[in-house]
Amino acid sequence: MSRRISTALFALLAATALTACDRSPSKGNGSATVPTVAKSERVPQEVGGIEGATPMAERIAIVGLLNKRNGLVRELEMKPGESARVGRAIVRLRACEQTAPWEDPPETGAFVQLTVQDQRDDKWRRVFSGWIFRERPDRNIIQHPIYDVFVKSCAMTYPGGEPVAPAAAKSGAAAAPKASSTPQSPATNGGEGGDTPAAPAPAPAAAPSPPANTE
Repeated sequence: MSRRISTALFALLAATALTACDRSPSKGNGSATVPTVAKSERVPQEVGGIEGATPMAERIAIVGLLNKRNGLVRELEMKPGESARVGRAIVRLRACEQTAPWEDPPETGAFVQLTVQDQRDDKWRRVFSGWIFRERPDRNIIQHPIYDVFVKSCAMTYPGGEPVAPAAAKSGAAAAPKASSTPQSPATNGGEGGDTPAAPAPAPAAAPSPPANTE
């Protein structure tokens, strides 16, 4: 009997110690890690985008819908989240993107979804969902016998900040040698580089003028 009591007491003490150990780290973790993560984490407006660029909801894209049977093209002006129906086709724009002016090569892309109504059973079926690029039409893998979708533009702006300023500074520095070379070009009378020292020649020509005044 005493063994059972001692065993029960030992188990109770062990359980109390374990709960105390579990509680103490949780308090430490709650006070240390959670506020730190909450302060350090920052959710941007556009994941992977440039801060200060036009928000996705405010961008305007022009998407072209081609009917392969009659060759007609409809230009659809939409914002991300909008959709447009043309006959038996529905084009929905999910997103559009354009590279910044300082990025090379320039690219314009849009994430579109194409849904077509089947003439056999009048059911709507999604035939494409993905990114299409204006500069690289070979990546557009829209396979449909009647309709084709392509992106023409994505109207958005980027902040004119530091990435553009160094380029302007370089262009200004490059313009300085050109400015110094322009005065030399009028002095050249058909020569290339040897006529540049000839520019000071008119200065000695002014020396004979004082004797003319003394006479």
